[in-house]
Amino acid sequence: MDNKQLAKLIFETVGQSQNITSATNCMTRLRLHLVNKDAAMIERLKRIDGVLGINDTEGELQIILGPGKATNVTNELQQILSRSSSKPQIGDGKALHEEIRAKNATPAKLFLKKIASIFMPLIPGFIACGLITGCVGLSLKMYPAIADYPVIKLLSVAGNTVFWGMNLFVGFNAAKVFGGTPILGGILAALISHPELANITLSESALVPGRGGVISVILVAALGAWIEKRLHKVIPEMFDLFLTPLVTFLISGAAAIFILQPVGGFISETIGNLATNAIQSGGAAVGLILAGFWLPLVMFGVHQAMTPIHVDLIAQYGVTILLPILAMAGAGQVGASIAVYFKTKNQFLKKTIASALPVGIMGVGEPLIYGVTFPLGKPFIAACIGGAAGGAVEASFMVGAATLGISGLPLAAATNNIPVYFIGLVTAYVVGFIATWIIGFDDPENND
Repeated sequence: MDNKQLAKLIFETVGQSQNITSATNCMTRLRLHLVNKDAAMIERLKRIDGVLGINDTEGELQIILGPGKATNVTNELQQILSRSSSKPQIGDGKALHEEIRAKNATPAKLFLKKIASIFMPLIPGFIACGLITGCVGLSLKMYPAIADYPVIKLLSVAGNTVFWGMNLFVGFNAAKVFGGTPILGGILAALISHPELANITLSESALVPGRGGVISVILVAALGAWIEKRLHKVIPEMFDLFLTPLVTFLISGAAAIFILQPVGGFISETIGNLATNAIQSGGAAVGLILAGFWLPLVMFGVHQAMTPIHVDLIAQYGVTILLPILAMAGAGQVGASIAVYFKTKNQFLKKTIASALPVGIMGVGEPLIYGVTFPLGKPFIAACIGGAAGGAVEASFMVGAATLGISGLPLAAATNNIPVYFIGLVTAYVVGFIATWIIGFDDPENND
């Protein structure tokens, strides 16, 4: 079934345009806001060829289609909606999303989501640069003599690009997220990262360029946005263009140098020390706990707090030792789903797993989670057990990754110990498979 046919079938199943208030998508899901929905409709959607799973939240029906396909099907559905007479709200659905968040999200979740949104636009850069760094590192281990080759030096620079300019990118995005002018956040980040700060001595100690990393940048960008919004209200309009950015920069910059950067430095160093010391001292036990409970935490939205921590660890140490551990949670889902495939007699479930496994192995676990293990219940628990076993392996050897935003098999190239990362990955697959096979599950009946 092609994307146009799939979009048409979904359109007809959910009640056509009269029942659809918005149609949006993320990387793997078509997200629908409907006037009415019921269990029968959801069951019919699950049976559509090409639908990998359904996640029904209070305000949103998420149809899991997989990466790439979600975007294409959403585009086709939006074209169908645009031709309908009722002219429903389609596109990004921002107003409706904000309404749902206001009703259902807690302040803590909203704050974490806001922090995560600062880093989301940077993830393609982290992926590209992290993979380059990983491949260069692997090449140098195999062939040390190539270290002086110009192309290797150039690739090393390319791999470091996103991290070299990271504070500027984060400052720009943070100011935008907190409601300020993005470029003011960018120049405030540039101020506390400027190398010339090292030549300035205050109170008998030199300033430290970039101290506190992204933590300091987020603090100063948030302060700058807060000051800017209030200055707009008190400065006369004829002077607003000149005075507001100047006063915002001077006040926020001073606060950054004397207060926020030292505070951010303390927070950053504390996070780094806690993470490394916990894994160094706890080893396999800490990795087991982190990876085993990671997916339930993801489903509660807590995972959004990890993005700035990963970024800060990479800035301090060159790698994040948390990402390879947490990536094992998705690997456990792969092993559990393979066990379900061989054990189930339900042909539709087999087809769903066969469609979702390739992207699951590549690190996109949502189709397997929402389409297979979570609806079945016991396999989800078994998958967490598999992830815990893989996490224990990664933590025992303190495997680090020089990127974020990817998981599964592709993450191997960006790790500092590829063989051990693969051992952890296979361990999660195998233990997830065995745990699912032993625990079992209630096999759904075939329903033609």
